[in-house]
Amino acid sequence: MNSSSTDNTRLMSVDVLRGFDMLMIIFADRFFSSLHEGAQSELTSALATQFEHPEWFGFHFYDIIMPLFLFVVGVVIPFSMGKRINEIDHKIKLYPHLVRRFIILFILGWIVQGNLLHFNIEKFQIFSNTLQAIAVGYLFSCIAYIHLPKKGRYLLFALCLTLYAFLLEFTNIPGMGNSELLSDKNIALYIDHYVFGRFDDGYQYTWLLTSLGFIATTLSGLFAGELLRSALPREKTTVYLSVIGVSGIVLGLLLNLWHPIVKKIWTSTFVLFTSGICFLLLALFYWIVDVKGYKKWAFPLKVIGVNAITAYVASHVFDFPEIAKQLLFGVEQFTGDYYNAFATLGGFGILYLLLWYMNKNKTYIKI
Repeated sequence: MNSSSTDNTRLMSVDVLRGFDMLMIIFADRFFSSLHEGAQSELTSALATQFEHPEWFGFHFYDIIMPLFLFVVGVVIPFSMGKRINEIDHKIKLYPHLVRRFIILFILGWIVQGNLLHFNIEKFQIFSNTLQAIAVGYLFSCIAYIHLPKKGRYLLFALCLTLYAFLLEFTNIPGMGNSELLSDKNIALYIDHYVFGRFDDGYQYTWLLTSLGFIATTLSGLFAGELLRSALPREKTTVYLSVIGVSGIVLGLLLNLWHPIVKKIWTSTFVLFTSGICFLLLALFYWIVDVKGYKKWAFPLKVIGVNAITAYVASHVFDFPEIAKQLLFGVEQFTGDYYNAFATLGGFGILYLLLWYMNKNKTYIKI
């Protein structure tokens, strides 16, 4: 990783959208849960529920956070890789950067959620984190961008979704029968248990075979990035992003009747549905920030977005709300049942000040 200044030509809306996504991860989920602990109202219950994943079938707002992270990574690929391709004389020279980034993301995933810092092999998990899903999606999407024509990338996207859906629906699981979209009887879960053994994460989430879905989600972002980088007028780009977004949502919901939307195993309908939402969110932020030029309101989100990896890793390694409690312990007598929500707000404030200071000094941690 290194520290450097950002590229002045980059679209601010992409950083703002990334910052919005990080805000949901590093603050909103814990805040609404803590708020409900204090308020115990129907409204706070509904908000808290939307920031939890469904037990299995269905969709909550919180389910868009991880796909949006992968999607935005894909959006940036045509900008970053397009520039690199023009600067080298042979495409093979791009691979050291790709492999390096893949390895760093995987290691950070081990630190954040793979229990690497426990220094206990019994607790170690090989593949269990969003950053590792990004590593896979990024690597294969970049390879596709480098070597495949545009139609080839579209075919790869369709192949990933079709193959994954087929495997989930029609593969035979040894000793269990036909794979089904159930929490304890699907081929993706079986493969994770079989390959990772005692290093499996032990939950209903799946990772190895599900990488087909991670790749497809990142590719969808790549397609959006190509639209943003094209010579189309910005207003028309916004329309295209919106139309694609609505189409993805509709297609995902229609196919949901046969192949249900399940976030924990990242079904192909989940990819289509969430990618559609991501396209619409990108269209909205792009239209407001880069087309209409309303940028001042978005500065706090940009501060988070330009150092998103730092925000994500730091929020998982350090318990900022607990740190805030060491500074704000005297406020508990006044806040009562709302103290945890107040501490969550304070913890976010500490993290934001760190990110603001980094941005002020033009320090951007890149991988």
